Amino acid sequence: MRISIDQGVCIGAGQCALTAPEVFTQDDEGFSELLPGREDGHGSPLVREAARACPVAAISVEDA
Repeated sequence: MRISIDQGVCIGAGQCALTAPEVFTQDDEGFSELLPGREDGHGSPLVREAARACPVAAISVEDA
């Protein structure tokens, strides 16, 4: 799995970090980012749900 976050689209709603906190966090400005070493989703079944929860569709998930 490959996860990417479009920082130009992200509004910092935080739904990703709330849905899959083992993969996503928010930076000092409140924008979404992946936790270090979690770029592959770390096997979390909630990654796709977190992408769907994003109100501006800033997260994309692709199968590797």
